[in-house]
Parts: sequence; structure tokens; C-alpha cells
Amino acid sequence: MFAVIKTGGKQYRVAEDQMLKIEKIKGEPGEIVQLGEVLVVGGDTPTIGVPTVAGASVAVEVVEQGRGPKVIAFKKRRRKNSRRKRGHRQEFTLIRISEILTEGKSPTKGAKPKPERKPKPEPAADGDDAPEASAKPAKKPAAKAKTAGKPKAAAKPKAKAPAKGKKK
Repeated sequence: MFAVIKTGGKQYRVAEDQMLKIEKIKGEPGEIVQLGEVLVVGGDTPTIGVPTVAGASVAVEVVEQGRGPKVIAFKKRRRKNSRRKRGHRQEFTLIRISEILTEGKSPTKGAKPKPERKPKPEPAADGDDAPEASAKPAKKPAAKAKTAGKPKAAAKPKAKAPAKGKKK
């Protein structure tokens, strides 16, 4: 089964378990939100709304709230010393289509649990259980170069280069 929904001034053809990036809607990640503007419900017997299908909605799970890439709007009028630079990042909501509902039903599926990340084990504060990281021998300080036996080279005066343009 599929449906055509309208949100954010755009229309999308959606099916269950589909991921979709739409204009920003209210909702926290993991929350189930119902989108009510359903234009078409398809399947064995498609239903076309006038303008929307009565009693139909689409239950979606908010996966992420985010912002798109930066778009630079730069305007310049030549020979007028006039420039304008503006940046913009469009906000979006990443959703997963949970189910397509008809006849005014409410969503039955809950949000899918996110896989939990296992935290990294913290190193022990005391030295009993800590791995032997200090088993390497300490570095010796670098020895200073011996220069006592060698005299410093005397600076040699440079010969003057002849001036340009003059001939001898």
C-alpha cells in the first residue's frame, strides 16, 4: 500500500518503512507524529481525495532533526560598489513511515527502539587493575653537542660587486 501526502508545500509518494527527508515538523527523535493531509491512498482499490482523503493519515516516526548544507546567496551590482552576501541552512526532519492509516484509526505501532551504543570501558583510577602502560623505559635527555674543540669560523668579508652600468 502507498499514499501521497502533502507536507511543507511539497507532495511525497510514501510506503511503509520508507525513510524520507521533509521540511521541519515538530517532534523529538523517536516520537510518533501523524500527518493528516493524505491526497491519495493506493493499493488494490485506490482512493483519491477531494482534495484530501477523509479519515486517512500517515503515522511517521521522527528519526532526526537537522539542518541542510549552507547555501550562499551573493548578489553584486558591477561598477556600483554594491555587494550582498547571505548564508542559509534549511532545517529538515528525517522521518520513517510507520504505517498508513485509513478510516480515522490511530497508530498501533510504537517507535522502533534505537540500538544502544555500548559505552567504552573506563580505565581504572588506581594502578592495581590498570594495564602496564608505563612499562616503557623513560627517554634519556638528548646529549648536548660538543663544540669545545672546534673554533668558530671567522666571518669573511664579501667583495663588493661592481656597480651596474659602469665599465672599467
